[in-house]
Amino acid sequence: MGRATDRRGVLRIDLDAVADGRARVRRPDTLAVEEPLEIRVGPGGPGRRRPLAVTMRTPGDDLDLAIGFLLTEGLIRSTEDVHTAQLCAGPETPNTYNVVDVVLAPGVPEPITDPSRNFYTTSSCGVCGKASIDAIRTRSTFTIRDDPMTVPAEVLAALPDRLRSAQRAFDRTGGLHAAGLFTPDGELVVLREDVGRHNAVDKVVGWAVREQRLPLAGHLLLVSGRASFELTQKAWMAGVPLLAAVSAPSTLATELAEEAGMTLVGFLRGRTMNVYAGVKRITG
Repeated sequence: MGRATDRRGVLRIDLDAVADGRARVRRPDTLAVEEPLEIRVGPGGPGRRRPLAVTMRTPGDDLDLAIGFLLTEGLIRSTEDVHTAQLCAGPETPNTYNVVDVVLAPGVPEPITDPSRNFYTTSSCGVCGKASIDAIRTRSTFTIRDDPMTVPAEVLAALPDRLRSAQRAFDRTGGLHAAGLFTPDGELVVLREDVGRHNAVDKVVGWAVREQRLPLAGHLLLVSGRASFELTQKAWMAGVPLLAAVSAPSTLATELAEEAGMTLVGFLRGRTMNVYAGVKRITG
């Protein structure tokens, strides 16, 4: 849909420019778009898909986002579980196509809404409202503990700059997270941006589902923010053996990475990094 950014008028205040009379200047600014996306899921047939989730996201790659969300929540296991997925008209005028309708393949169980799991998500936290850790600990079908992939520390240290240089929308707004899938030698396979870091990861995973590339063995996932429990879970669900973040991980993210046999790297900045789990995969 191409609505990732929008232009708005702002008042720019620069206290260091008082002397030349330009302390206050009105000018246009580019903002990251944030809009709701409703994901409807169900079997085939007219009028049978029910709303499952609403997430606040940056428009673009919405089919990847929806399918990635279903995979990382354990509601589907592969592209064969999805018969069709399409953007649909919503109630807005003019229409913004903020609805994705997913028809499950025959035989795939329809999601059951659990009152202990609130699928309304914000752009900052994809698991807000879920009742307990037990409710969100979804078990992956992929075993990553024995994945033999290794990554030289020199290669890993160079990846944040490569991720940043590929963030086209961030250059204009400064307000988008990114998730990038890399090979062990540092090649960028796919990158997605979003106001929500969990959405950016779901967009990457959804791309991998649609490209029939799961599990993502032998790859690493780099995120531009912190490494939360949820992002670690999503990486595990996609079969990713190494998750790296430019900021800090949480205690639950570290515990889940250890449980899964995943390598977890945080504070990946410049020439330094902290390895919180799975040190065997970092060489050099």
